[in-house]
Amino acid sequence: MLMRTDPFRDLDRLTRQVFGTEARPAAMPMDAYRVGDEFVVQFDLPGVDPESIDLDIERNVLSIHAERRKAAPEGAELIVEERPTGTFSRQLFLGDTLETDRIDASYDLGVLTLRIPVAEEAKPRKITISGGSGRKQLAG
Repeated sequence: MLMRTDPFRDLDRLTRQVFGTEARPAAMPMDAYRVGDEFVVQFDLPGVDPESIDLDIERNVLSIHAERRKAAPEGAELIVEERPTGTFSRQLFLGDTLETDRIDASYDLGVLTLRIPVAEEAKPRKITISGGSGRKQLAG
């Protein structure tokens, strides 16, 4: 059986996956890291109105939705339109070691930052050792 491939179709498919389409923009890029007793997640959302950002949590699934509207006014003649518009969404599965009821969210300079405290029971702690006479017997 002979299979025909179209390299341009494959390139177009790959481009849509990486950059998204007008109907379905690419996922919002993020960074996540831990600093001390806090887990920090940052999402790039340049040009997004903070009022359009919606955060929901159900069980341990955090859903982020944001919308970027077209900047050009109605009836304007578009010369170049490369910036993606539409609704962006992403889901994060959070571990049981995070206090999801104490999430702090802020939006500054196009970056949405979430700060999630680590649960008390997940923090490192010292364990005391008890018992014994305190003397070691040496074999001789």
